[in-house]
Amino acid sequence: MPSDTPVNPAAPGGGGTTAVVGARASEFDATQARKQSTLIIKRFLRHRLAMVSLVVFLLIAAFGFLGPVFWTIPVDDASARGYLPPSLEHPLGTIQTGKDMLAQLIVGTRLSLAISLVVALTSTVVGVVLGSLAGYLRGATDSVISRLTDLMLIIPSIAVSAILVRALSGSWYTVALILATFAWMSTARITRGETLSLSQREFIEAARASGASTPWVIFRHLVPNMVGTITVNTTLAVATAVLSEAALSFIGLGVQSPDTSLGLIISENYSQITNRPWLFWGPFVVIVLISLAVNFIGDGLRDAFDPRQTKVRS
Repeated sequence: MPSDTPVNPAAPGGGGTTAVVGARASEFDATQARKQSTLIIKRFLRHRLAMVSLVVFLLIAAFGFLGPVFWTIPVDDASARGYLPPSLEHPLGTIQTGKDMLAQLIVGTRLSLAISLVVALTSTVVGVVLGSLAGYLRGATDSVISRLTDLMLIIPSIAVSAILVRALSGSWYTVALILATFAWMSTARITRGETLSLSQREFIEAARASGASTPWVIFRHLVPNMVGTITVNTTLAVATAVLSEAALSFIGLGVQSPDTSLGLIISENYSQITNRPWLFWGPFVVIVLISLAVNFIGDGLRDAFDPRQTKVRS
């Protein structure tokens, strides 16, 4: 007769043990397919330095973009005395004109990040399009784009950028577009090399045989297979743009008033490095933190997208 006594999962021979073992076996079953995006995210999350850098970068971005919500002193308020020391009212003191240094730093961080992001995204789009066309079409198109890339690489970008900024205007978006003009070449060369390799693969030949157009092959098949390289190169372009903008603004040929940036703040206060060091070291430390954080994030993304790293099961 069947027994009415319930089976104890913990008892020897109980069905619960079998269920638990089955669940664990399913969890660690190496034959189960996993999405590539899931593997990439897991690799990136295990990169401790990249995760710490990501947190630092997000905090700096929050400081620049959300800072005015919490710090209400206007950036153009010059009602205080010049060169006040740090206090509760002015945590970083005031600059020579009496403006609050913390308010200056918030706006400078926001505009420097905005410039670097515009430069990185614009140069990436231009570089990917030109590099993909050169590698896929080859022939005369490849020759023209490659010679243009070589020509742009030999131009002293900082000097020419300084001349163009002075000739046009010192607004932050003008500086961003001019810097982007001289920042796409490395992306184009890397993308061209990747495209030359990928264009010989079977799935590209199949797309061509099916009558797919050139834009469809490039943006539907080639670019998605280069997303790892493109992403890493974009993050590095952010760090390069921050340093380039700071260099231009420091010599007085970058962002101009009434806009401000981290480089311009350093330029205006570097003479106070001995007497009032907080005016110099504040923006300087932010620039260094942005550059280091973005570079370490790029290292983490490079390791995450690297298909040769197969220690994935977790």
